[in-house]
Amino acid sequence: MGKYRMTLRTIFTILFFLTLAHAFGQVSDSDMQQKVLRQNKVGKTSRFIHQDDSTATYLKYLGQIKSNKGDSYKIVTSTWIWGHSHRATNRILIFDSNNKYLGNYPVTMTYDLPDKIEGNKLVFLNTDNSDCDVKLVTELSFSDGIPKEFFLKCKGDMGDVYSFSTDGSTSP
Repeated sequence: MGKYRMTLRTIFTILFFLTLAHAFGQVSDSDMQQKVLRQNKVGKTSRFIHQDDSTATYLKYLGQIKSNKGDSYKIVTSTWIWGHSHRATNRILIFDSNNKYLGNYPVTMTYDLPDKIEGNKLVFLNTDNSDCDVKLVTELSFSDGIPKEFFLKCKGDMGDVYSFSTDGSTSP
């Protein structure tokens, strides 16, 4: 009986330390995003591999956009690759000038992410989507603050509407 208790105690001790190591060994999505924001390198894509589940997150810092009221927004695109078929969850992350997360626009496809900031607007090009008219360009202005939603042009009057979410989560 004493040997059995020792084995259970040993197992519980090992499980306890493995749980601690797992919890402290992970890098949170917020940590990755803050690292990219601190680097402040416009156009640079950073890749983070999640060792625990073999997923990957790609973060690209596009720069800052200012509103007419003087508010400054930092824009980061996020693509999280997950699952056996390598599905992607894509978001446009919005932060304030102090790197505080404000919310995001979940977008359907990787090619729905903005390409750059130009003239204080997010610019979406259709160059990666063969189904869309490459001559159509969508520009998203933040002059009046963060837009509640925007229409991403594709072909003629067709496209997708994306809404801003303040779900409080920076996770993919």
